[in-house]
Amino acid sequence: MTETVDTADAAGAADTAGTEASAAGTKASAEPTESVASAESVVARPGLRERKKQRTRDALLRAALELFTTQGYERTTVDEITEAVDVSQRTFFRYFAGKEDAALFLQRLTEAHFIDAVRERPPHEAPLEALRRAVLESWDTIGEAIEEVVPIELHMRTYQLIESTPALLAVHLRRSEEIEEEIARLIAEREGLDVDTDPRPRIAVAVFGGVMRVTGRLWGAGEDTSVEAIRELTAAYLDQVGPALAEKWGTAPR
Repeated sequence: MTETVDTADAAGAADTAGTEASAAGTKASAEPTESVASAESVVARPGLRERKKQRTRDALLRAALELFTTQGYERTTVDEITEAVDVSQRTFFRYFAGKEDAALFLQRLTEAHFIDAVRERPPHEAPLEALRRAVLESWDTIGEAIEEVVPIELHMRTYQLIESTPALLAVHLRRSEEIEEEIARLIAEREGLDVDTDPRPRIAVAVFGGVMRVTGRLWGAGEDTSVEAIRELTAAYLDQVGPALAEKWGTAPR
């Protein structure tokens, strides 16, 4: 069985040697501007070893998600994942703590993307409006980051898998609580509030989180698994938060 990471280590050694030789040549050069440009190029470009390791991780992740979404999370073994990529179990566990870690990997990526989007919202926006715009912006921009790892269609199928697999959903919901607390503290900071004495940041985030769970569940049970579908559903439900909380619903006379 091929051990991809061992090959990456050998390539990394050669890459390091080449970098050292380049650095030595740069030092001797009489053109300081070219020296700076060369150094910046080396720093900015990942080494061969790192690129090979990333390709191995992405191949393992794609194989795992394909197997999870086609034959089921519980039925898939680590052996099947590693056989699909032709590496050892040892290599798999260098990148992932286990199947659960692989199944939720892209979800962690989207969570981090959303939190960054919240941080970047302008301070004049009200908290719920900032959250609404951040999540919709995230759905508009996350595709490129996902596509660097796996096809977006596979990511969306994995999202459905999480919603329909009790073991994964339980972990995802626990993680959601942690994310909500982080966002509540972020909202409190941007509003100049103490999250431990003012309940409003946690209340706002709890409402937002509830809407996200409802829309995720409804989207997961539907037939349209596209990014556009979940974005449209999310926008429609978030638009009803204000009326649902502040307005009278009934139309029957009292």
